[in-house]
Amino acid sequence: MNATTTRGSLLAALACVLVGGSFTANSLLGDYPYAGGQFLRYGLAFLLLVPLAGPGAATKLRALGAARWLRLALLAAVGMVGFNLAVLAAERTAEPAVPGVFVGCAPVVVAVLVPLLEGRRPQRIVLYGALFVAVGAFTVQGWGRTDGAGIAFSVCALVGEVGFAVLAVPVLRPLGPRLLSTVVCGVAAAESALAGVLADGTGWLRRPDAVEAGALLWQAVVVTVVGFVCWYMGMQRIGAERATLFSGLIPVAAACTAPLVGTGSYGAAQAVGSALVFAGVAVGSGAVRPLARGRRTAAERQTAPERSLEKL
Repeated sequence: MNATTTRGSLLAALACVLVGGSFTANSLLGDYPYAGGQFLRYGLAFLLLVPLAGPGAATKLRALGAARWLRLALLAAVGMVGFNLAVLAAERTAEPAVPGVFVGCAPVVVAVLVPLLEGRRPQRIVLYGALFVAVGAFTVQGWGRTDGAGIAFSVCALVGEVGFAVLAVPVLRPLGPRLLSTVVCGVAAAESALAGVLADGTGWLRRPDAVEAGALLWQAVVVTVVGFVCWYMGMQRIGAERATLFSGLIPVAAACTAPLVGTGSYGAAQAVGSALVFAGVAVGSGAVRPLARGRRTAAERQTAPERSLEKL
């Protein structure tokens, strides 16, 4: 791995660890209005990100066509507001592990979908790594009680997780990580406010108590501002396929932090699953090459001089 790939991998890993911690914070917001919480989270993140958007932000935004603005609106609606709503709806009739298992399949879907959209074949090594990550995520979380609605909303959560990466690919280059994060947070805050007014009327927003305020601040400042910028910086360096491999760290981080607030435990299954996730990330990202491939490379090096002599 070169320096660019290493930095990109570290940034993507940090972002996913922070998002994993947000699942624990979500458990403290069960009684807070959903849309109001999303509005406060993304609205505060937007205000904090505006000074970091960088020079020429207004010019870059004016240069975006209608199609890219529509993509940004879909990114916020599907990958942010919709994703969180789907997880919340799934957990009404399913145990939290169920949507977690589906979301853990996102690396496999992205490893296949992104290359196909770009007119190329999926990379076998990335796909193998994604499968390891998915199995590891399943092992960490297990499988819980659910029904048809729980499975349907869990599939929607998977779509949201995939959309958060795939929809960002064409707009990441012209906007850059910081401006992209700023714009989608502003759009997501507006969408959350609209959804709250339509669904809950005047009760869509209230003053949070001390615990809720702490959880919302964590999600806005750490998970959204730091996490989103790190995620898109990592994706810019290593691509959506490899960056999404690191989403397997989300359930690992959630399992590690859940005991801190008394909402879970970390045992043998979580340790085995974590090892599988780490192995999948290492192989798929190129940090570790399979042994068979290494042997073929060594053999090719040994026979290279002989082939050169034959040509002479």
